[in-house]
Amino acid sequence: MSSAARKRRSLRSAFPVLEKPLQLIHRHVYEANLQNSNACHKKYIELSEKVRKGGGDNAIARHIKRNKKLLVRDRLRLLLDDEDFLELSPFAGLGLPYGDIPSAGCLTGIGRINGLWCVFVANDATVKGGTAYPITSEIFPDKNQGGRTFYNEAIMSAMKIPQVSVVCGSCTAGGAYIPTMAEEAVMVHRIGTIFLGGPPLVKAATGEEVTPEDLGGAKLHAEVSGCVDHFAWEEKEAYDYTRNIISTLNFQLPEEEDEEEAKRRRAEEEPLYDSEELLGLAPKSYNYSLDVKMNTAPTAALTLSTTQADMNSNRLKAQGSMMSAVACASVPKITVVIGGCHGADSYAMCGRSFDPNFLFLWPNAKVSITAPGHSGSLLPPDSEQEEEEKKKRELEEDDLNKRLTEESSAFYSSGRLWDDGVIMPQDTRKVLGDCLDIIKQQHYQLSTEKPRSTLLRM
Repeated sequence: MSSAARKRRSLRSAFPVLEKPLQLIHRHVYEANLQNSNACHKKYIELSEKVRKGGGDNAIARHIKRNKKLLVRDRLRLLLDDEDFLELSPFAGLGLPYGDIPSAGCLTGIGRINGLWCVFVANDATVKGGTAYPITSEIFPDKNQGGRTFYNEAIMSAMKIPQVSVVCGSCTAGGAYIPTMAEEAVMVHRIGTIFLGGPPLVKAATGEEVTPEDLGGAKLHAEVSGCVDHFAWEEKEAYDYTRNIISTLNFQLPEEEDEEEAKRRRAEEEPLYDSEELLGLAPKSYNYSLDVKMNTAPTAALTLSTTQADMNSNRLKAQGSMMSAVACASVPKITVVIGGCHGADSYAMCGRSFDPNFLFLWPNAKVSITAPGHSGSLLPPDSEQEEEEKKKRELEEDDLNKRLTEESSAFYSSGRLWDDGVIMPQDTRKVLGDCLDIIKQQHYQLSTEKPRSTLLRM
C-alpha cells in the first residue's frame, strides 16, 4: 500500500474548538482554578513521596541489608521493558481508620514485558513485612477476603490467562498457595521461601529447630517438592527468567506501524494548546466551572410544581435510557472525573458502579451523593421552625458540609480504592493513550483467538 494511501485522514471533531481567548469575565475563574490546582498538585507530590518511601527509612534499610534484597520499584525496572508503566491506585490505603498503608502494601499496575502489556501485583516488604491488610485484600480478591485470591487464580487459568509468580520473599500460610497455583513460578535462592508454617511455628508445634532454607527454600522446592519451575541464584536472574517466560506465551500483538509513520502520527496528534493550561480549567467548585459537556449536577432538582414534576419525569426516563446504553455498550469505557461527580448522574456518566475499563480522578475532583455546600438537600424540608430548631438545623448542615468536603475529595476516594488512581490534568492525554493501547491489545487477542472444536463422544 502506498504511503499516500496509508496516510490518516483527521476526522472532524464533534466538539467545537474555542479559538478565541478567555473572556475577561472568565479570567478570575481561570486564575482561581489555577491556584487551587497548584495546591492540589502540592498535595499530590507530598502523598507521592510518602508512598514511594513505603514503610519508611528504617524498614528500607533493614530490607536492603538482608541478602541484598532489591526494593519493589527496582525489581520492576529489571522486569519491565522500561520505567514507563501505568501505575494503578498509588494512594490506596492512605488515610484509613487503622492508619496509613502506603499503596495498600503492594504496587500494582500495567507495564510492557517484551512488548506485551501485563498486569502486575508486586508486594512491598518494607510495609509491615508484606502483611496483607483488609485494603490489600480488596485489590485482587475483590471480595470475600484473601481466600478468594486462589479462586480467582483458578478461574483465570481456566480463561487461559497465564500467571507467572516470582518468589523473592517469604510466602507463608495462605500466601504459599499463590505461587504454587500460577502457571510458572520462579524462586530466588536464600531470599525466597514457601511454607504453610515458618520455623517459629515448627518449633512451637514439634520442638524441632529448622532453618527457613531447609523448611521451604528455593533449592528444596526446585529439587525436592517441585513446587517451583525455575531456580535463580539472584534476583536479576529471576527477572530474566520471567521475561523469557512471557516471550514464550505466543501471544499475538497488533501490527506496529513503522518508525517514520509513528513519528508523523505523534506530530499530527499533538494537542492544539499547552496541556499545562488544563490546570486552570480544572474547576475548583461549581462556582468556578467553565464551559464543559455534562458536569453532573451538585444536588437533585427540587419538585415544587406540576410543570417541574413533568420535567423531572421526562428527565428520569431519558436518564434511564442513557444508563441502559452505557451499561450495554461494548466499546471501551474510560472515565475521568475532572470536577464534580455527584448523585445518580454519575451512573449515566459511567461511574464506578457501571464498571468502566478504567476510572481516574483529577486531584481537584469530588465524588459524593451531594456536593459540599449543598448538604441542605439531605435534610428534611425547611419549614417554619422556632429559632432554636433553626440553629440546630444550621449546625447539622455545617457538620454535613465539613464531612462532605473531607470525604468527597479525590485523595479520600482513591485511598479506599473507589477508582484506579488520581492523575494530574496535564498527564491525562498520556494516561488515556496507554489505556486505549491496553484495551486494543486485549480486543486484538480476543479477536484472533482460535475457536475450540467441540468434543463428541459416541
